[in-house]
Amino acid sequence: MAIQDISLHELNSMIRETLNDGFPERYWVSAEISEARENYSGHCYLEFAEKDSRSGQIIAKAKGIIWASTFLMLKPYFEEQTGEIFRAGIKVLVQVSIDFHELYGLTLTVHDIDPSYTLGDIARHRAEILRQLSDEGVIDMNKELTWAFPPQRIAVISSRTAAGYGDFTNQLKNNTEGYVFYTVLFQAVMQGNQAESSIIAALEKIYEQADNFDGVVIIRGGGATSELSCFDSYLLAQHIAQFPLPILTGIGHDRDETVIDKVANTRVKTPTAAAEWLISQTQKADEQRIYLRDTIAFLLQQRILKEEKLLSTVTQGIPRLLDQQVQAEKNRIQKIQQAVIQKSSEQLFKERIHINNLSVLLPRIIEKSLPQERSKLSRLELFLRQAISYKIKTEKQHLDILGKTIDLTSPEHILKQGYSLTLKSGKVIRSILELHPGDKITTLFKDGEKESIII
Repeated sequence: MAIQDISLHELNSMIRETLNDGFPERYWVSAEISEARENYSGHCYLEFAEKDSRSGQIIAKAKGIIWASTFLMLKPYFEEQTGEIFRAGIKVLVQVSIDFHELYGLTLTVHDIDPSYTLGDIARHRAEILRQLSDEGVIDMNKELTWAFPPQRIAVISSRTAAGYGDFTNQLKNNTEGYVFYTVLFQAVMQGNQAESSIIAALEKIYEQADNFDGVVIIRGGGATSELSCFDSYLLAQHIAQFPLPILTGIGHDRDETVIDKVANTRVKTPTAAAEWLISQTQKADEQRIYLRDTIAFLLQQRILKEEKLLSTVTQGIPRLLDQQVQAEKNRIQKIQQAVIQKSSEQLFKERIHINNLSVLLPRIIEKSLPQERSKLSRLELFLRQAISYKIKTEKQHLDILGKTIDLTSPEHILKQGYSLTLKSGKVIRSILELHPGDKITTLFKDGEKESIII
């Protein structure tokens, strides 16, 4: 029996007819956009995918297309409603019709899109991140930090070319109160796929010099709200939640809060509002300073008045107190005088009795001690006689020795020994240096003298 075959084109045509007959309507399909590519003609080519909720593995795929005329309306509508860029990686609910082409195969043609579904998925995604941060115990760490009062040393994360950064710096610089702020820009990409890593890198740089700042401001402005998805990043939110300095966000998103808005210490809507917040905090500090100054001045004035009143009272009471003190001293002196007189009388009476007793006892004591004293006197007299006799004898011996010594050293004795003495003007010559030519000298010998002239 011969095999009856058909061509591939015929088979694909049969499939197309079957699908057209079996699926004539449009269907709302939920899926993730795994690929999205807009070509030069304005058509958007897609790939839809569905992943297993547990394993994350892809369990279904389908090609899709949004024709240019439809895409021109759907894209801005979707991005305006969701604040998300129409891109790969987001979940969507789209109305599609099923088309099958003999050459290109199965294609889902998108006719409509429901932004509320994507918003719900974004909200679920944000909730999952916040729940994870809460489970890790870090979600409120940055919120619990306290700003310096006033906050004036600010690290700014933004793009130098962003309009929002210019608005922020101008608002700070030109504040009506003339407050001075010290700001340092740490540049970062503020949108797109590189924003997460770029902002984290800026935070790490600030961390290295955290002691130089009171807080961090993350601002963005001038872009589309559809470019805010980078601020729903778990990794970025984790860094912000655990950062050691308080963080203020002003990323220009009016409708709802991103994840980093939820975990940051303070959130405002715009860069200008961020600057106003810093100015208002400084103004509050200034007002508090003025209040404290005025309060201290008031309390000092009250204390001065109180002390003046007390001083006046004391001054008025001083004469009376002095009179009382003088009278008290007079009374004390009078009591002392009376006590002295009384003590003196008592002591005088005692001394009189003592003298009377001595006058009676003294003759008896003298009569009793007189023989003893006479005996002592006799012994002393004998001792003195003996001591004087001995002293005279020793002194005579000493004088004899001294006389002999004088005789031996006298000039006469020296001359008798064969020596001579030379005199000049009656004085003994002791050195040849004392003699000069023409000097008249006298030389003494034991048996006479001789005069000479020095030549």
